[in-house]
Amino acid sequence: MLWLAVLASWALCYGPFARAEEAVNGPSQANDKMAWWKEAKFGMFIHWGVYAVAGGIWKGKKITRGGAEWIMRKAKIPVKEYRTLAAKFNPIHYDPEQWVKLAKEAGMKYIVITAKHHDGFALFDSKVTDWDVVDATPWKKDLLQPLAAAARKHGLKFGLYYSQAQDWVHPGGGKSGMKEGKGWCPEHQGSFDEYLQKISLPQVKEILETFHPDILWWDTPVWMRRPRAEPFHKLVQQYPNLITNNRLGGGFKGDFDTPEQRIPKTKNTNRCWETCMTMNRTWGFRSYDHNWKSTRQLVRNLIDIVSKGGNFLLNVGPDPQGRIPEASVTRLIEIGKWMKVNGEAIYGTSASPCDLPQWGRITQKDINQERILYLHVFNWSEAATLNIPVNAEGYRIIECSLLADPERKLEVKQQGSGLIVTLAGKEPDAICSVIKIRLAKAKP
Repeated sequence: MLWLAVLASWALCYGPFARAEEAVNGPSQANDKMAWWKEAKFGMFIHWGVYAVAGGIWKGKKITRGGAEWIMRKAKIPVKEYRTLAAKFNPIHYDPEQWVKLAKEAGMKYIVITAKHHDGFALFDSKVTDWDVVDATPWKKDLLQPLAAAARKHGLKFGLYYSQAQDWVHPGGGKSGMKEGKGWCPEHQGSFDEYLQKISLPQVKEILETFHPDILWWDTPVWMRRPRAEPFHKLVQQYPNLITNNRLGGGFKGDFDTPEQRIPKTKNTNRCWETCMTMNRTWGFRSYDHNWKSTRQLVRNLIDIVSKGGNFLLNVGPDPQGRIPEASVTRLIEIGKWMKVNGEAIYGTSASPCDLPQWGRITQKDINQERILYLHVFNWSEAATLNIPVNAEGYRIIECSLLADPERKLEVKQQGSGLIVTLAGKEPDAICSVIKIRLAKAKP
């Protein structure tokens, strides 16, 4: 995405400032279970499983269709052959404390990891199958419990992804793009309803009772008509503080929507939403995928998403030894450096009060009777002016400064009902420079 103009034309204004908290997802609710989630804005997605052993290659051939975690489906690997990957899944370098510290350093406030992806392999000690990390791998230890403990130790919320319908290993499991009951090897024969009752629903009960996640992230509800989704919905209703997404199936909308690998073109404050996105082109580890997004692009994606009212769930795909790729680590550390300076313009903010300007993005919040506007300037040009098409009537300007240099004040004045800021000096940050405008209600 690219914004070329620094001098923006006046855009359509949305009228007087709505209260910032109401601009997020409707009127504020004191005991809203989504409150922490709306404040957090930024989380880490982790796709990990035995598919990391293959690394996107099967029998010497690169499987490029779909993500690396889809290799079994795309290459139509027989169950017996795919199961052999588990013997090589031995994450001797797995350090959950380090993973959590990395997420925290990046400025992330929550973590969501794949408890079970579409290949049916569980990263925990499941009592309903032996296709799990404890029974099928040389590691023989639960991978989720220490990560959950580390997350809570460091103040991060903990979420679990669970593929409730697709399962390419257990008999009867769902398969995208295929009719019910079909598969690509004899082991797939079985009843989908029986699979749901004997594998999927019991495993969901296991992860809820064992790990007490803050988020349950469903995915790909193939064949999940409403009667099949109903027991899952009833189960999660027993956990009133549990946040769920919109991918259960059967028409159940959950608490938030999930645009994948894309950012909506316009803001949406009618319902919670979260863009999930990869750093390269795959969710799971792929040894030859070096098409990494730049730190600049990732930070600007975060800003774009937050300015439109959403959260950003950014993915990492650890290798089979438990190491997060160095390219991911580097970018997360660099994102964290930007967040340390500019995080207040992200956390707890709400969507832009006006149409999206060409020069960048706007976020806002209320603090101690003040209205704060954060101007995220993507294209800085000395002496250029930024038109801020907000309705600032009834407000007085307290201050206009840079987050990267609070002592550096910028000229701001009211013009009509809006504001104009004049840029001065060199660009403070090549990724994105943030200007903070403090406004207060004018005295009658």
